[in-house]
Amino acid sequence: MKQPIATDKAPGAIGPYSQAIDAGAFVFISGQIPVDPATGNIPEGITAQTAQSIANLKAILAEAGLSVDNVVKTTVFLADMNDFAAMNAVYAEAFTAPFPARSAVAVRELPKQVLVEIEVIAAR
Repeated sequence: MKQPIATDKAPGAIGPYSQAIDAGAFVFISGQIPVDPATGNIPEGITAQTAQSIANLKAILAEAGLSVDNVVKTTVFLADMNDFAAMNAVYAEAFTAPFPARSAVAVRELPKQVLVEIEVIAAR
């Protein structure tokens, strides 16, 4: 019923969690920070970091046989809510109508001091 999903085209889990879990009708993808899986580098700035986080999500979705069109819910964690507009501009290019439901919250700190982390739930 619960199957892990993993790809080397996104950063590997660095703790006791899976990149994603296939639960049948739904796929739950862990929060993706903007680490380039090929180099381990983190791009600078909220625009590039949002783009990399979304690229990581797309790679995991593809491994599950899905795309952003299957995403029904996202949660965006921002280190600074002042970055919302710039993040939102990149986000708007990645998703199409009908857009997924979304929460966006500012948090005190994110892993590796990144500016954004995004998690998604996708439906089959």
